[in-house]
Amino acid sequence: MSKTPKAPKHLRTWLRGGATALAAVASLVLLPFAASPAQADSSAIPSGMTWTVLAKGTNGTVRVGADASTDAYNGDTAATATLPLLCLRVNGSAVPAGITPDFYAGWSRGTVAATPPVLGKSLTSRAAADAICAQYYGADWREAEFHDGRYGANLEASGGWSFWAYGYVPEGTRFWTAINDQPANPWN
Repeated sequence: MSKTPKAPKHLRTWLRGGATALAAVASLVLLPFAASPAQADSSAIPSGMTWTVLAKGTNGTVRVGADASTDAYNGDTAATATLPLLCLRVNGSAVPAGITPDFYAGWSRGTVAATPPVLGKSLTSRAAADAICAQYYGADWREAEFHDGRYGANLEASGGWSFWAYGYVPEGTRFWTAINDQPANPWN
């Protein structure tokens, strides 16, 4: 019968320490691969990105966009919050005098409005959010999106972070706003 090989001396010393040694070894080996608290808790509440009014212009224009509270990468407001939804109707409106669209403050080519407060958890998809805008304002309305601002010679380029539009939305309020290339929507 063959003899079981002996563990190296340093390992035998660790093993003699019992559970304490095992826990220490496990923490050294497993710690870099441990799940973050958000990953470990599959019931974590999703967050959505929110925008606010940044400026009011002339001729009934308003600039909406990200501020210091906005997190366009992970969402900044738990989906358990109840906030208005920022809606947009793109109708090809020309850039009004006094606005020079650029990447960070484009022209939306339309009008914005806000819905009454909506529970973030009810925004289960982009289509669900668009349907709420259509319910309040009409079939040609949808949820505003991070990249709706346009700029360039013929407004051919899409920017981000904010945009100008016609319309009225209340100042000092946050609005659910979609983003199409990041997991920062209540449905993500």
